[in-house]
Amino acid sequence: MRVAKAMRRYHIQDRNDFTAYERICGQVTKLSAKLKTLPSDDSFRITMTDQLLKKLYDIGTIDTQKSLQKADDMNASAICRRRLPVIMVRLKMAQTLQTAIEWIEQGQVRVGPHVVTDPAFLVTRSLQDYVTWVDASRVQRSIKQYHDQVDDFDLL
Repeated sequence: MRVAKAMRRYHIQDRNDFTAYERICGQVTKLSAKLKTLPSDDSFRITMTDQLLKKLYDIGTIDTQKSLQKADDMNASAICRRRLPVIMVRLKMAQTLQTAIEWIEQGQVRVGPHVVTDPAFLVTRSLQDYVTWVDASRVQRSIKQYHDQVDDFDLL
């Protein structure tokens, strides 16, 4: 029931994707539990905790790097919120997840220099700024026409 609700909420098409996200969260939770068993002043625990928190923060699944409790509380929905369609809705590039998924599958969106056609693509914090339209995108052209920003050179 919970899996179906999350899959419907984030428009996940493949159940295996969500189970993989849950498996990742379980491994992170298990790792943080093992790190908590080590003494708090242990240098290995401190470096591994810092690396884990930095990695999870860079991916975008946790908000701060302050506590190992953040890694312990991470769930699959945090990973689902880093999927490309969700990021597009958050950046106001699309109004709904369904239209964002359609545009991604049509090849209208690129992340950095690469065109992405997989809606399950996970966008990290560093790549979030580089989510844009493909240069020859019909959607980008219609947005520019609406805002009267069409360049004659782009029409060629």
